[in-house]
Amino acid sequence: MDRQIMINAEHLKKRYRLGEIGSTTLQHELQSWWAEKRGREDPNQKIGNDRTGTFYALDDVSFQVHRGETVGLIGANGAGKSTLLKILCRITAPTEGRAELYGRITSMLEIGTGFHGEMTGRENIFMNGAILGMKRSEINDRLEEIIEFSEVRDFIDTPVKRYSSGMYTKLGFSVAAHLDSEIMIMDEVLAVGDAAFQNKCIARMRTAAAEEGRTVLYVSHNMNQIRQLCRRCIVLGHGTLIYDGDTEHAIEHYLGQYRSDKPRKQYSPVRPVWLEDHSMRVQYADYPLKDNVFFYGDESVRVRIGFDVYADIRNLCLRVEIRSANESRIGTYFFYDLCNCLAGESKEITVEWSLSAYTDGTFFAGYTFFTRSENGVNHNLDYVEGLTFLHAESTPSKKLAWESNWGFLELSGGRVIDLRTVEKHGAE
Repeated sequence: MDRQIMINAEHLKKRYRLGEIGSTTLQHELQSWWAEKRGREDPNQKIGNDRTGTFYALDDVSFQVHRGETVGLIGANGAGKSTLLKILCRITAPTEGRAELYGRITSMLEIGTGFHGEMTGRENIFMNGAILGMKRSEINDRLEEIIEFSEVRDFIDTPVKRYSSGMYTKLGFSVAAHLDSEIMIMDEVLAVGDAAFQNKCIARMRTAAAEEGRTVLYVSHNMNQIRQLCRRCIVLGHGTLIYDGDTEHAIEHYLGQYRSDKPRKQYSPVRPVWLEDHSMRVQYADYPLKDNVFFYGDESVRVRIGFDVYADIRNLCLRVEIRSANESRIGTYFFYDLCNCLAGESKEITVEWSLSAYTDGTFFAGYTFFTRSENGVNHNLDYVEGLTFLHAESTPSKKLAWESNWGFLELSGGRVIDLRTVEKHGAE
């Protein structure tokens, strides 16, 4: 592989001030300055913050990416991934350190990045190419390929402000993948697209790196996509670089960040505005058999939920809704006719579900207690966001033998009803 360096990040730091922007007056500034000169406490210091009132989104991050590499960037929300990409794309400047990129960049940091809403899809393609310094003839040479890949041909002459989020994603990725650049930077852009288009994008990025020598930096919470695309992965945590190396080991480090999460959640009295019933309130939820939120292989999730009852309830039921890291609904478990409750009681219920059908990843649960009327209509009594749970293969170093992202569940139980050879009939 050509070891030409395409991205060089050295000791990057990004510091932000906590609190409101532009919230001080000249009088307050003078008061603070005079207090500092005399060594006194700042009379305008915010309660709860230290004297500096600063926060490091990135703290001394260094790495290099070479020509033709596809590098994944993973980490929990707030780890500093988006801040790092904004520095690399020159959207914001680092507080300290430097980032050097050797080549033209196409990036997609959010849906519709670089698009003008009043311009058509076709016009936006030409505008993006011009920003990259391409001639109109060069853009024309790639125009048909971009439109075909984007799957929005019927709307290519429609202003993009009328596009759905999925159409934005398809056109935006197609432009970034086919225009003339040496570096592609993508931030969780495929979460909106459909599964078939996601797979096509993964294949396109793989081709861009392997055959065209382009460098790809890709952020995703979908570990299957990271596995398909990247041999190398960078893990960020709380603004620092935790690991840089083999993808499988990187995923282990990423998932391991959650091991210290407390497997218990205490709930406040606040509830969604649509929930007007006050006959019961969930007080807490926990994993009684765990000291973390990490589950391996066929291990089951056992959840204990405690609640207080304020009015008589007949035939209490529970609905557990499972969502993925990108908020896609995975499925729902129903537990019917659990018990009858009397006003003034405090109860505790424990339920369990198997993870044998799950692929590895991060999942969220939501708990809804309800009752059913005689005509089958559900009446919601309480709803709370549940605990996170992370699932991984029983052997962390084992790779999934999947060529594409087939979904979050490994479905089984289908059967062949009939298979036979039938006699051909001639055309009538």
